[in-house]
Amino acid sequence: MNADFIKTVMGMRGTLAMAALCLLLASCETIQGAGRDITRAGEAIDDAITDD
Repeated sequence: MNADFIKTVMGMRGTLAMAALCLLLASCETIQGAGRDITRAGEAIDDAITDD
């Protein structure tokens, strides 16, 4: 195999790994935000029930 081809493939692997890591971190933040929204909605429902 050509050495330049191997370097290109290894560079592409690194780029894909970094992209996957970025997506993973972004999804964690999205899930965390959804969890906060659900918690707040639950608290609002609980407050509405207990205010009556």
